[in-house]
Amino acid sequence: MRLAIFGATGGTGLELTRQALERGHQVRVLVRNPSRMPLVNQNMRIVLGSVLEHESVTKTVLGSDAVLSCLGQRNLLRNTRVVSAGTRLIMDAMRAQGQRRLVVESAFGAGESLAQANWAARLLFATLLWAPYEDKNVMEPEVKASGLEWTILRPTLLTNGPLTGHYAVSTGRPASTRISRADVAAAMLRAVEERLWIGESPTVTGA
Repeated sequence: MRLAIFGATGGTGLELTRQALERGHQVRVLVRNPSRMPLVNQNMRIVLGSVLEHESVTKTVLGSDAVLSCLGQRNLLRNTRVVSAGTRLIMDAMRAQGQRRLVVESAFGAGESLAQANWAARLLFATLLWAPYEDKNVMEPEVKASGLEWTILRPTLLTNGPLTGHYAVSTGRPASTRISRADVAAAMLRAVEERLWIGESPTVTGA
């Protein structure tokens, strides 16, 4: 498959790019600083630019069979809106080119999944993590209303653990509080390869 990946130099995005290349997919990634992309592969093409630039986003999604977004914001003190604004531009570019399949990484506690979180997690989301969650809570409804074949995956607490292949994707209360970024990447890749969870926003957690 021809895949466009956004947020490819982040924790989940880098794992997703690596796994996609290992599985023989053709991958195009958008990066601002090429030195932050350690992977080199003949099936990977790098587009230099920003997810907040229409031209850069359009070049990245061009000709793709599916688009995957691992966008996130690192600033916990201020909502930079990079997730919501970037995803909006991605969806605009996809619709302009007639592309349909979109898989987005969000987070457990965003949207209606907040109701499944315990009081300690809710306090964390509302205080220390308020900025990224505010951004995701703007992004998710726009994805759902996009008219695309979308999937929103909401991982629980992310770790740098190894790829295990043992994870649960469910709309119920998560059985575990943690999942590795590698396993989240595997779930995102599986979503496009097997056309799973279209029109759904399940939680992804360790099994």
